[in-house]
Amino acid sequence: MGFTIDHFNINVLNLEKSMVFYEEALGLKEQRRKTATDGSYIIVFLTDNQSANKLELTWLKDRKEPYDLGDEEFHIAFKTDNFDAAHALHEKMGCICYENKDMGIYFINDPDGYWLEVVPVR
Repeated sequence: MGFTIDHFNINVLNLEKSMVFYEEALGLKEQRRKTATDGSYIIVFLTDNQSANKLELTWLKDRKEPYDLGDEEFHIAFKTDNFDAAHALHEKMGCICYENKDMGIYFINDPDGYWLEVVPVR
């Protein structure tokens, strides 16, 4: 029996703002969506069109307060084949929240405060 990672879910307060961020910052595009018949939630799957992994954004109609992200000890990592251009884009967007130059990595924040690691292809 084998398993593969299909998707990772995060909950967001403003779905459209998050979708714009993920497309601009990381090139992720909507693959599919599911909307509850009663309008209580919308789930959108984003893809990089290169791997099988997807990012699932879940918006809940009744949620008004920001999500408690704890100590932010978890993150999603993204590889880039042009680290310098990615860094310049994220710097321009003002979303870099932490850099470790010795390790050659940095992190960006999405609109809800989730940390996203950016690493070069090695």
